Amino acid sequence: MASYSSLTALIPAQSQLDYALEDATTDEEKESLVYQYLNKLDDKDDFKIPDFEPGLEWLNTEGPLSLAKELAGKVVVLDFFTYCCINCMHILPDLHKLEQKHSVKDGLVVVGVHSAKFPNERVLAAVRAAVLRYDISHPVVNDGEARLWHELEVACWPTLVLLGPRGNLLFSLVGEGHGPRLELFARAALKHYGAQGLIKDHAVGIRLYRDSLPTTVLSFPGKVAVDETSKRLVIADTGHHRVLVVASTGQVLCQVGGPVSGWKDGGLSEALFSSPQGVAIRGDMVYVADTENHLIRKIDLSEGKVTTLAGTGVQGTDKEGGAMGPQQPISSPWDVALGTAGGVEGGVLWIAMAGTHQIWALFLEDGKLPKGSDSKKGTCIRFAGSGNEENRNNSYPHKASFAQPSGLAPAPAEPWGCLFIADSESSTVRSLALKDGAVKLVVGGERDPMNLFAFGDTDGKGVDAKLQHPLGVAWNAGANLLYVADSYNHKIKVLDPKSKQCRTLAGTGESSDTLGPGFAESTFNEPGGLCVGDGGKLLYVADTNNHQIKVLDLQTQTVSVLPILSGDVPDAASSSTTTTAVAPPRKTPKLPKSAPVLEMHPLAVAPGQTISMELSLALPEGTKLTEEAPSFWSLSAEGNDWLLQSQAVTGDISDLSQPLSVRVDVPVAVPTTSGPDPTLTLTAWVYCCLSEGGACMMKPVAFRVPLRLDSAPQEGSVPVTLAHAFQK
Repeated sequence: MASYSSLTALIPAQSQLDYALEDATTDEEKESLVYQYLNKLDDKDDFKIPDFEPGLEWLNTEGPLSLAKELAGKVVVLDFFTYCCINCMHILPDLHKLEQKHSVKDGLVVVGVHSAKFPNERVLAAVRAAVLRYDISHPVVNDGEARLWHELEVACWPTLVLLGPRGNLLFSLVGEGHGPRLELFARAALKHYGAQGLIKDHAVGIRLYRDSLPTTVLSFPGKVAVDETSKRLVIADTGHHRVLVVASTGQVLCQVGGPVSGWKDGGLSEALFSSPQGVAIRGDMVYVADTENHLIRKIDLSEGKVTTLAGTGVQGTDKEGGAMGPQQPISSPWDVALGTAGGVEGGVLWIAMAGTHQIWALFLEDGKLPKGSDSKKGTCIRFAGSGNEENRNNSYPHKASFAQPSGLAPAPAEPWGCLFIADSESSTVRSLALKDGAVKLVVGGERDPMNLFAFGDTDGKGVDAKLQHPLGVAWNAGANLLYVADSYNHKIKVLDPKSKQCRTLAGTGESSDTLGPGFAESTFNEPGGLCVGDGGKLLYVADTNNHQIKVLDLQTQTVSVLPILSGDVPDAASSSTTTTAVAPPRKTPKLPKSAPVLEMHPLAVAPGQTISMELSLALPEGTKLTEEAPSFWSLSAEGNDWLLQSQAVTGDISDLSQPLSVRVDVPVAVPTTSGPDPTLTLTAWVYCCLSEGGACMMKPVAFRVPLRLDSAPQEGSVPVTLAHAFQK
């Protein structure tokens, strides 16, 4: 039986190297030390490691990779990560920079070894979503049972392990902030083994998972906020690196940033963001946690301008703060919320600083923190959290500790007077008192502050309730209830902070995309943010991995999808009940899995005839068409585009009081290579709102009409009736 080594075998030799590198002053001296180290390793027996277990699930590759086959002759960087971990996210730019310098052809391959912390993270679909969300372009293996992690005795996330061309252990790097050292080790290993002729330039069969997927209107929306005065919503369209301002009907009013990432201030059409998360809106001012840029940004809608309020654009390590915003480095801000701190109402922006496990304050006006000194406008400073990643509560804010705080919900009125916090890595909801800075547990976790593995899915009270990596919270001041995005349980939960009772409000626990009929039957996929709207009647949810904003009507207990309608959707005023002219191309949303697809009886039709479809649709009782969001229909004939060539394939729906007529003229000349008889699909997208106002819904339906084509041309019309009554 083969004998394998673990990282323990490297400790004596690499510890000496690490100490020597600390004392080295020049690049040449450092490289010389690494070459000496590698020569010593070559003189010993290879520190071989076990290969990847057969049957594991791989992403971004054409098939499984093996250290003995595809990866032989390569310097391999194994990145042991779990996708919830902020420190793991922080090293991705280092890995990307390394891959830009040294390609697979040069002999370097990075392999992400996903070793899950949470049960939800073991699921392949969840890992796929993370690979897309974080734009990971190197191979990733889903080692759900963390077999290789245990074999190598890896101790924490992230850990980087560098292997030589024989699959032999060379170096390990634990934690973040090792970019220069990683580059030094990789460069030296490539040169060292290249001189021995052991580096090979063959391809390893990389095929990016993202290239196989259709585009979506939203991409991993992280957070959503609402302005109760104007009813406008702000959506952090995180995967598209942009911020959307939309009407309550879903009509896009303003788009800022995207489609590429970057950091640029200026006009709305030129500004750039990098994976924005938290958003807050007050009047015409939108505040943005520009997460991967490590910045806080402001969008002034009235002036049409974006500015940077805090951060330097580089990840900071400062855990105290106190400088003026643009001079203060910060780390991965994940959420923002407007509040008051000893000054003007709304004069402070609270920040969930996930990267340093703290809560910070950015003063928009002069103010003062509890147990702190006066702060001038523009100051960016820590409010609470020691910076240690722990679940520690304390009456003094700087002695308390958080673990990747990711969601904020101010509840300033008494008796609450606090900031509720979704503390994701401790799987808790905590409260931070605005009067004295005391940090207390509300629900979740356990009493041991060092245990960050006390998670689950249990309704209950206080510490007996269990959550799994919650990312968002929203306060309903009228009902005195807190809503929680229990992200990895794929649920929305509701919490009474007085009794500390927490229960499931919506979701089954399954990561899916189903609408109702009620809360209990609806499903979500890692919802990341939420906000209360329409005076406490509606709950907007950023259903992150479903790429949607869902709307929960708290009165009717129903769930709908907020349609996101961009400016290129034609105006409903141009619609009519009969369409014969060719309509301009229109972007159609992806049909939800829950949408009804009605299979019609086969229709006999001949070349030269006209298919006259009469579309009759009935809205749910108590609803009406939404004027601001034009409903429409679209036609398709997958694989048989000749059938619809030069004909109307889309049209508006503005009146459902009478049937809508849609015509398709079957060409006289049927292509001889057309293959099997085509199927005509008519899809209707109907946008409606409750007649008395409030919730708006998108109601899609698809009709599939198989055609039986005769060979001999004929004239005349062939009628077909398509009817459907939408349910609430």
